[in-house]
Amino acid sequence: MILFLRTVLGWTWILFDTLVSALRIGLHGETEASERVLRGWAHRFLRIAGARVIVRHEAALDPDRAYIFVSNHTSNLDVPAILSVADHPLRFIAKQELTRIPLFGWAARRMGHVFIDRKDRSGSTKAIRERIAKGLRGASLFFFAEGTRAVGDELLPFKKGAAIAALETGLDCVPIAVAGAREVVKPKGFSRFKPGPVAVVLEPPIPAKRFALENRDEMVAAQRAAVEGALANARALLAQPTARAG
Repeated sequence: MILFLRTVLGWTWILFDTLVSALRIGLHGETEASERVLRGWAHRFLRIAGARVIVRHEAALDPDRAYIFVSNHTSNLDVPAILSVADHPLRFIAKQELTRIPLFGWAARRMGHVFIDRKDRSGSTKAIRERIAKGLRGASLFFFAEGTRAVGDELLPFKKGAAIAALETGLDCVPIAVAGAREVVKPKGFSRFKPGPVAVVLEPPIPAKRFALENRDEMVAAQRAAVEGALANARALLAQPTARAG
């Protein structure tokens, strides 16, 4: 009963906090102030859900370079977990259904995030290219390459958007994996919070120059293999006794 009440009150607060944060981001636009608001929202979300993030960076990233980040997707908790540990400003490529959340779509677009129709491949590619053409101004693009939240342990097939973006821009691709988020917040529907650890692993960048645009499938395969390796490392972090004890 206590856990249920915590969950109901927690989701109510998260919704309220999301709307307030969205309003602030919408007013600030694509600025450092919005970055601080977004990261603050992420940390509060994690705290309310009872998630404790463990992070491992397998390689140092150049703070002055933009990248294409590509990750698995298991839970609504993935975004705040990644935002809480990422060193780079991120611009998410997200499904257009999220624009139905009041204020959210307007604020996200004001900050430079991109919404795509997953059923319209050409329109999605155009939207991503238009965002890149505007200039990233030090930000990096972020893709959940599976295109949706996975409910099982295996990775879903990867979409080609992240690979095409990397190859067309020449930006190296940073593979990320999140493990444990699904146990704290279930991937679908209303979920009770189950406090616990969440592991995030960032692998070394995949150089875009190793691949040609006409061989984009090879880049997709490399991304998936790297995320799969990162996921194994993230699960290994959760298996350590200190992960549960901390």
